[in-house]
Amino acid sequence: MIPLDQAVVARLESYGEKFELLVDPEGAAKFRSGEDVAIEDIVAALYVFENSSKASKASEEALLKVFDTTEFEPVAERILHKGEIHLTSEQRRQMTEEKRLRVIAFIARNAINPQNGFPHPAQRIEMAMEEAKVSIDPFKSVDEQVQSTVKALRPLIPIKFAEVKFAIKIPSDYAPKAYGEIAASTKIEKQEWQGDGSWICVCVIPAGIQEDFYDMINRLTKGDGDVRKLD
Repeated sequence: MIPLDQAVVARLESYGEKFELLVDPEGAAKFRSGEDVAIEDIVAALYVFENSSKASKASEEALLKVFDTTEFEPVAERILHKGEIHLTSEQRRQMTEEKRLRVIAFIARNAINPQNGFPHPAQRIEMAMEEAKVSIDPFKSVDEQVQSTVKALRPLIPIKFAEVKFAIKIPSDYAPKAYGEIAASTKIEKQEWQGDGSWICVCVIPAGIQEDFYDMINRLTKGDGDVRKLD
């Protein structure tokens, strides 16, 4: 559980009843965005309140009326998903800015300009979002907001999501070490270890990180790796 002085109120009103939780705002945002967060890690008390400022607990009758249960976890999940989370203006500003940067980074990594095949720089995406007056919700997932953001950007910049396929050959001197990093950062479709100890593979990466990918292969092989872009 979190310290009481770090908690904000999550409130749900239904069927004339009011229910409140004391929650960590960032943890609540992660939970609401679909991340795997344990309820007990983001609440300040394992109670459902009618009025948290007075420490007045919700009655069993009210809980059964609205939630059909008095168990804390399912009730808390419903309040977190459906209720209103009360943030200070500074908390909302910080959380919105963090989510905005994550949306920009995701688009820059995964999208390209279909007219030239190159990724859009993050700064260009950010400027287009400002021009399109894109509004970011700190409690919605990045994936959900990427979709709405790209829809808003399309009238302003040519943009599409794409992946690129590469064939790679790593010399034997570098293959054992390079294998782990390449496997962790790409989607490997085929691979084979050669008799001389070298490693070859076909892998797929987001189109927006091609330059970073070339840099990684050069770093891992000191420039001796063979990389070919496949159609």
